[in-house]
Amino acid sequence: MNLRIGNGYDIHQLVSDRPLILGGVQIPHHLGLLGHSDADVLTHAIMDAMLGALSLGDIGHYFPPTDPQWKGADSLKLLEQVNQLVQSKGWQIGNLDSVIVAERPKIKPHIPAMRDRLAQTLQLDPELIGIKATTNEKMDAVGREEGIAVYAVALLTRS
Repeated sequence: MNLRIGNGYDIHQLVSDRPLILGGVQIPHHLGLLGHSDADVLTHAIMDAMLGALSLGDIGHYFPPTDPQWKGADSLKLLEQVNQLVQSKGWQIGNLDSVIVAERPKIKPHIPAMRDRLAQTLQLDPELIGIKATTNEKMDAVGREEGIAVYAVALLTRS
């Protein structure tokens, strides 16, 4: 069995008048994430981890923010395309793990729904998708609630 590991990172600014979407789930909050697409930092970090595992670049290469077709795009649809690319190369997801870094809102109550949406999109058992949440203890831009960051790791397998 062949294994590949990739890591991903994304951060988006929190702003008014945007929905907060993480892992394809809209989370009630007075601020949302700014971005060309739906700005789903969790899904973006996962896609970058998957692409990185196979040295395929990053999501900006496939879905550039300068391209109007991706404006407001549903990141789960982009994730489907990345997963198809990974599978076309003969690889599949072994497991995913991620950490969402945000002061507010509380993420933990939404983790089951995020896991389910990602699992459905990727046609995986939800147990193969780890999502954790932490804060930055009020330090730096994320700690000041100016943004949300996500770190992700993808293990890809090929037998």
